[in-house]
Amino acid sequence: MIKLIPPNIALLTMLFVYTIVNSCASKQKSIQDATAEESNPRLLFLNYKMSEDDNGNKTIKFINKIITEGKLKQNSYTNESVYGDLICNQLDKKSNVLQSITIKNPLVKNFEFVNDLKQFERKNVELKTAEFSLKLKLEPYTKYITINEITKNKTETKPLVKTIINQL
Repeated sequence: MIKLIPPNIALLTMLFVYTIVNSCASKQKSIQDATAEESNPRLLFLNYKMSEDDNGNKTIKFINKIITEGKLKQNSYTNESVYGDLICNQLDKKSNVLQSITIKNPLVKNFEFVNDLKQFERKNVELKTAEFSLKLKLEPYTKYITINEITKNKTETKPLVKTIINQL
């Protein structure tokens, strides 16, 4: 005498087994992909030219980019920001932020010198144009780099440039 399992219970059992097997396989693949990406770190070098007109409007022009193999030894960028500083974001194809750094205003240079009394002095010089470079750890899914200026109220930013990054 053979007892048959009702079809709806057999179907639910098969679906449960399929879900368990499938979920385990996809997690292992994600871990392998993440390990592969970390074992091949890349650096992104970006060069820009920033200028300010007589009305105080700032613009940034993209000059060039270089993508190369390597690791970033240390992050020289700060998280502290003031009015006029820049926020650089690495974005994925859906414009989700992958990484964000703060860049000191390239149009303001701080010089230290010895005066006639042989004392050190500091002087801030405001420039109308300046070139600046960025060295970033390239996140694996980066599609865009955006640079925004921090506004006077420090809670808002003004977009200045968006650069497309074509990763190979």
